[in-house]
Amino acid sequence: MTAKKVDVLLVGAGAMSSTLGTLLKQLDPSLTIAMVERLDQVAQESTDALNNAGTGHAAYCELNYTPLKADGNIDTTKAFSINSAFELSLQLWSFLVEEGALPNPCRFINTAPHSSFVWGEENVNFLRKRYETLKQHHLFTAIEYSEDPEVIKQWMPLIMQGRAADEKIAATRVAYGSDVNFGELTRSLVKNLQQQEGFELLLNTKVKGLSQQQDKTWQVSVKNTKTGDASTINARFVFVGAGGAALTLLQKSGIPEGHGYAGFPVSGQWLICNKPSIVDQHYAKVYGKAPIGAPPMSVPHLDTRIIDGKKTLLFGPYAGFTTKFLKTGSITDLPFSIRPNNIIPLMAVGMKNMDLTRYLIGESRQSHSARVDSLRKYFPDAKDEDWDLSIAGQRVQIIKKDAQGKGKLEFGTEVIVSADKSFAALLGASPGASTAVQAMLEVVERSFPQLIEGEGKARMLRMIPSYKQSLVDNAELLKTVRERTLRVLLLGSDMCIAEHPTAKS
Repeated sequence: MTAKKVDVLLVGAGAMSSTLGTLLKQLDPSLTIAMVERLDQVAQESTDALNNAGTGHAAYCELNYTPLKADGNIDTTKAFSINSAFELSLQLWSFLVEEGALPNPCRFINTAPHSSFVWGEENVNFLRKRYETLKQHHLFTAIEYSEDPEVIKQWMPLIMQGRAADEKIAATRVAYGSDVNFGELTRSLVKNLQQQEGFELLLNTKVKGLSQQQDKTWQVSVKNTKTGDASTINARFVFVGAGGAALTLLQKSGIPEGHGYAGFPVSGQWLICNKPSIVDQHYAKVYGKAPIGAPPMSVPHLDTRIIDGKKTLLFGPYAGFTTKFLKTGSITDLPFSIRPNNIIPLMAVGMKNMDLTRYLIGESRQSHSARVDSLRKYFPDAKDEDWDLSIAGQRVQIIKKDAQGKGKLEFGTEVIVSADKSFAALLGASPGASTAVQAMLEVVERSFPQLIEGEGKARMLRMIPSYKQSLVDNAELLKTVRERTLRVLLLGSDMCIAEHPTAKS
């Protein structure tokens, strides 16, 4: 059987692979690229609109990105990192919109103010300190703070309905936060790639095995899930951006850099309201504090979502326990991922996180009424019958060896690249797709350094003007790039904002 030969094989048709394919084609249009996806459509797993929060994660509202340090001060390290990383994504998207490679930005990104809301004196003190700390930095100059119920009512009317007048509350807001339909964005990126010579999309195609040849290329065996036909792809470079399934394929590759990694799968659910009389009263993404024992991805939030031009309201996510690595995966995914080189980290994390496991199992067993009771902490007047349950995507958190050779549970994403630069994989979850550009830039830099020299560097700067410069340190550069991205992507513009009184306040 003659193998199909390509320069690059992208496994998985989600936000990561489509971003990497876009960057590579912009840097070297002559590259031949194949993208394989085991499902019959692009962006159907974690990238699909209802399988993720749709938040353009910029640390404006996510309180878990700004924990308290031992000395009582706010740790801004992760907030600054995530905010500046999201700016990279906005820059690339703006470039692609200007080039006509992406459609009208309203198709995939819309303004949705990013807010935090807390109650109780301790939490109010935390939010005030967080605001005072972040406000001092140029990344967060637009953040607003209030403890005034009337102001908060203007920002988030539903959250104030039926709330006790004497309750101590506080909120912050960044008016130009964003709601991103990552599914639509990814489909648009792949559609643009399909229009370019040397790119091929193979749907209903599952990777069955992969092995590295003596010439350092990869022989990848695939099977068409509809016809059963088997074939082989020979690739000089393989990237695995297959969501939770990335761990399994990383293990199949056999690269030493993948040894010791394991996965902790977490399922998710949303409550969804499509009732116009309720949906039209809320226009924001409002994040609170995670319950004690909950994983960071389970921070509760009441979100405006704009999907295919329709506005809806989501609350959650409610986490759950699962052994699947994908929403369409198998319950054997977790047990079949256990290897001699990862069993110690896996057991160590399991022993240290029994409370988390019990929490997730408890979450998955909640009744509908119990879930709505959780919602009523944010929307006191919520009624059971106005909300429906929807299954969100799977998340597989990283388990890896710690300094003592045991194990630790990591929240975030991590790029793994082989020593010979021929294989890369992305593991982990949130902030995920929001920071896909930063993650895929790392893949390019580590695996294709020759593409960002000379003219390549100039091409990169046209796509991402702040490339290799620090937006955390350079206030003037941030001002320049942010003004451009807000203008090009219409963030803060009435052109994309649904007609709603709180959308413009």
